[in-house]
This record gives sequence, C-alpha cells and structure tokens, in this order.
Amino acid sequence: MSLSTAAHVGLHAKEVTLGYDQRVISANLNVQIPEGSFTVIVGPNACGKSTLLRALARLIKPSEGQILLDGRSVAGFPSKELARKLGLLPQSSIAPEGITVADLVARGRYPHQKLLRQWGTADEAAVVEAMASTGIEALSHRLVDELSGGQRQRVWVAMVLAQQTPVLLLDEPTTFLDIAHQIELLDLCRDLNEGSGRTLVAVLHDLNHACRYASNIIAMKDGAVVAEGAPADVVTEELVEHVFGMPCRIIEDPVSHTPLVIPLGRTRP
Repeated sequence: MSLSTAAHVGLHAKEVTLGYDQRVISANLNVQIPEGSFTVIVGPNACGKSTLLRALARLIKPSEGQILLDGRSVAGFPSKELARKLGLLPQSSIAPEGITVADLVARGRYPHQKLLRQWGTADEAAVVEAMASTGIEALSHRLVDELSGGQRQRVWVAMVLAQQTPVLLLDEPTTFLDIAHQIELLDLCRDLNEGSGRTLVAVLHDLNHACRYASNIIAMKDGAVVAEGAPADVVTEELVEHVFGMPCRIIEDPVSHTPLVIPLGRTRP
C-alpha cells in the first residue's frame, strides 16, 4: 500500500470510561470517528483529549465500554495486525541511542515484517516516500540525537507515515515545530486525508489550525464531548467561551473561508 491509497477503517469509542489509577477522566464517552475524515480534537488542558486518543490507540484500557475498529474490539487484535491498521504519533518519543534517521523511519515497517517476508523493495519505497513527504531526506544519515526538536518531530512523523496505516492518530503533532513547519505538516495531513482517504485523528491546541484543516471537530470539556461536527457548524463564539472561557469574535478566514477565532482579551484603559 502506497501513501496514495488506503482503505476506510471505522473507529468508535463506545460508552467508555477512561482514567488513570482511581481517577476517572471520562465516563460513558461515545465517540464515532467518521471514516475518511480529518478529525481534530480540541479543548482546554486536562480535558481528556490525549486520554481519548491514547484509548483509541489501545495504550489505555477502558475500565468500562470498548474501543471498536472495523466493528472489532481493539483488545482482540494481535499487536502486528493492529499496527498495520492504526499508526500513532504520541506526544513525546525517545529514540534509541545512536540510531540514524533512516533507521528510525525504517522501524515503521516492522508491522509488515513476517518470518517469510523480510525487508523488500516495498519497504524501501515506503521509507523513501515518507522521508520525502516530511522533507527529511537530507537528514537520512544524521543521528536522531543530534537533531533539533522540530527536526526530530518530523522524523517521528515520517516513521508513522512509513507504517502506511489507513488510520493515523496524532497527539499534538505540531509540538516543537516553528510556524512554517506546522503549516507544512498540517498541509501534509490534509493531503493524506483527501488524497488517499486515510482517516486522521489529531489533538491540536491551535483552534484556528483546527478550523482550517479539520473536516470534523470534536470539542471536549471536563472529559466530555460538548460538540462535534464540521468547523463552520461547531465553532461559535458561544462554544469557545463555554469550552475555553475565552470571549472572542469569529470572522471568516479570508484564505480558507473557515471560522477564524479572534480573542478579545482585556480591554485596555
């Protein structure tokens, strides 16, 4: 499967209760990720965005309910089979000491390796394409430890792309990136979604980026989903104040024609 083709995969959190130890973050949460969508989860800090994403990726086991992928509980998938369907970029990752960029990106091909199917031309092509898509070809032989935070983030994105899954989960993927590389990455995400039909789910802090790039927004507060749908239908002045406690005005973005949130801030004397 190349970066230009992917099958639709349904992802659904069904009446899940999520938390850490005895602390409940979300209770009886129902979330349906539209197939083939670019879904962005937004909300204030500690509202449950990343917890939900980690549950979708099977990193957190719900105490109640279940996460379904193609109608099957993710708990029942063998690890490699799940990794061929669902790729995850976590908030922070630590590369093995002394590993090169090319070798780290190549690790994205591990789910496709079998006893009778080792490294081949398809794997090589996937790695080359992923590195080109993220603009890191020139870093191929560099040690990951030597890179800047933004460069490392693009390397991790390339590794996930090399995995070539129909679903990509991205937890704050623009972290450490300057504004130019943030836009490049979000443009790439949109291309992957629109060009190949991949389902993308991302946690973003920038509400205007979410409005510009998402086809579907999930707004969360206090562990619950308070609104979901197309940005133009969901992002209102009332919702922003309710979710973020921030008075604002919303106008039309003159470039993308999506909602553009203008914070009011404090009135100057």
